[in-house]
Amino acid sequence: MTPDDFFKYAKENGATMVDLKFTDLLGTWQHCTFPIETWDEGTFKEGVGFDGSSVRGWQAINVSDMVARPDPSTAAMDPFFAEPTVSVIADIVDPESGEDYSRDPRHVARKASEYLNKSGIADVCYVGPEPEFFIFDEIRYEQTQNRGYYEIDSVEGAWNTARIEEPNLGYKPSFKGGYFPVSPTDTYHDLRTEMVLQMQKVGIVVEAHHHEVGTGGQAEIDMKYEPLLDMADQFMWFKYIIKNVAKDHGKTVTFMPKPIFEDNGSGMHTHMSLWKNGEPLFAGDGYAGLSEMALHAIGGLLTHARAVLAFAAPTANSYRRLVPGYEAPVNLAMSKRNRSASVRIPMYTQNPKAKRLEFRCPDPSSNGYLMFSAILMAMLDGIENRIDPGEPLDRDIYEMTKEELDLTEKTPADLEEALDALADDHAFLTKGDVFSDDLIQTWIDYKMENEVLPPRLRPHPHEFFLYYDN
Repeated sequence: MTPDDFFKYAKENGATMVDLKFTDLLGTWQHCTFPIETWDEGTFKEGVGFDGSSVRGWQAINVSDMVARPDPSTAAMDPFFAEPTVSVIADIVDPESGEDYSRDPRHVARKASEYLNKSGIADVCYVGPEPEFFIFDEIRYEQTQNRGYYEIDSVEGAWNTARIEEPNLGYKPSFKGGYFPVSPTDTYHDLRTEMVLQMQKVGIVVEAHHHEVGTGGQAEIDMKYEPLLDMADQFMWFKYIIKNVAKDHGKTVTFMPKPIFEDNGSGMHTHMSLWKNGEPLFAGDGYAGLSEMALHAIGGLLTHARAVLAFAAPTANSYRRLVPGYEAPVNLAMSKRNRSASVRIPMYTQNPKAKRLEFRCPDPSSNGYLMFSAILMAMLDGIENRIDPGEPLDRDIYEMTKEELDLTEKTPADLEEALDALADDHAFLTKGDVFSDDLIQTWIDYKMENEVLPPRLRPHPHEFFLYYDN
């Protein structure tokens, strides 16, 4: 879509406003809205100025002027504004140099795709994520000097089987019992369908939706695979649509990986494959029907997984999900069908076009632009250096001894460990200047200052249970 196409599209849909969206470092959309008559074709070349000093992880106040340059190919009618509004995603530009801003996550994804093309290995990386999330009726939380708590409630919560609901009909998925009963136990079918219909309006192809394992309204909506940058853009729409549809129904959605104690967390199993000239490159006659290239890609991903997880499991809460012994994919090994392995090769079909790897560690708190790019760069490093993925983990982990399990490297135990791994192992990310050293260090510093150190300073509610009367 050219700028001229953009204005034709806006006119055809009666748009009176333009909503400009871009993504901060952590993966949250920011926006500013303009009357459409204030834009012309020059806007797509010159961009629009804004103050970047208040955007998380971006410029200091003394160099705060930034430019957002809209990408006309991303135009879509926003489904949530009362006035017809055309939405467009922007790339961020430094106003003095005129160059793309190195901390703009979308710029990283664009560079990763360009690096793949220049490598000659492939010309497209397809990404198919499976984001999970919880739909709650209420969330309350507070953190002060003398009080710290959270409280979740859901009409589907297993803890509400005895609540006076006049009448309480009892249709509530049990803990770990939500996969995946029909209604009336699944009360959110129609809500998820509405989410899907809104996604289709902005061009997202959805493959399926269903209730997930957790009680309290855990859900999953799967998008069809798309090229890396397109999928990263779609993932932003995905979160935006789900949250707004839920709000319209008096519900609230969280993409926190582990909001409920002693129940399944929300992951985002991410399927990746490389193609060239319209042909898949991961099918072959090796283990699980993989090509040598695919096995080397897995080798690279496993080698760099602990660093990749600084972007793919990027919150302190992520490591409440990635805990050994709870069916979490903490074992850094590959497997055909073992879901406790971090890399699984789906075996549903032998179609070469469906041959892919599934990285099971990521969660939906991630910034898709950075996460997808980091996974791709690890895969490419494995291909370029012919890294062996090691022996597959095809056994039931509950039948293995501790000594046997200790032979397999594990995911980081917490966010700080993941950030340390990123600090020690990031040369694969900076190839082709895809990730800049500045972005990586900014990411580490921000996460340490805002997400690692603050919880360390605060007493945890469970500590009062353990120690108050000692």
